[in-house]
Amino acid sequence: MSHAEAVARVLAAVDRVRIGGLDVAVLTRADTAELTVSLAMAQRGQGGSCLFFTTVNGQVISECADLNVRDLYRQADIISPDGMSTVWASKLLCPKALPERVATTDAFHDAALLAQERGASFYFLGATEEMNAKAVERAQQLYPGLRIAGRRNGYIKPNEEDAVVEEINAAEPDILWIGMGVPRQQRFVVRHRARLDKVGLVKTCGGLFDFLSGKNTRAPEWMQRNGLEWVYRMALEPRRLFWRYLVSNPHSIWLMATQSGAAETDASEGKASA
Repeated sequence: MSHAEAVARVLAAVDRVRIGGLDVAVLTRADTAELTVSLAMAQRGQGGSCLFFTTVNGQVISECADLNVRDLYRQADIISPDGMSTVWASKLLCPKALPERVATTDAFHDAALLAQERGASFYFLGATEEMNAKAVERAQQLYPGLRIAGRRNGYIKPNEEDAVVEEINAAEPDILWIGMGVPRQQRFVVRHRARLDKVGLVKTCGGLFDFLSGKNTRAPEWMQRNGLEWVYRMALEPRRLFWRYLVSNPHSIWLMATQSGAAETDASEGKASA
């Protein structure tokens, strides 16, 4: 069995459920971290396209009503549930329930702990130059043994993209964390994943670097547990987020109610679901 076939078999074995039109992985945070780091390191020296992991929440489901955006997500190898609304929808509407929320701001730390233990390297791409540098500094404070292969801010002109891809490949990171916002980060990955052949795995991470750097703060734990983190964020940035949530929240609820259920492929049965 070739390396590519072995990776494909591991990915195919992951159970998924359909939430709002996207097939979401039925994995815990711990399982997601293990899969991320182990597959990324298994890619070393193999060449070919990097793996592509991303996340979904209510806002993403709303944006994926645009079929061009949805197609970007359907090219991902793993989609994790970043929002509590997706977990609740799975319990009500799907044959399997998602075990928990796998928020990127938590999943990063899960993966960093494993990466530090096993020698996996990270590359940070995204945010402003200041926030990107602070995010790297904070990551190294929290995880002294973590190897940061490189970093770059996310302000990239179209004519700079080829050079950025070359720079990332030269660093040969096991995991490239890319935080440019939806759907820009997904477009970048899909556009360049075939050329990112020295990268093990790309993980989109939205605003992770702003949180890691200390610029933004997380909502209290009780708000996170009850799916109210969006309220906290809106209170911090009302001008930017009020209208977005006013439109996207009802839209995403409707999409989850009408486009959720069994995934296209049920890993436990190894066959396409009806």
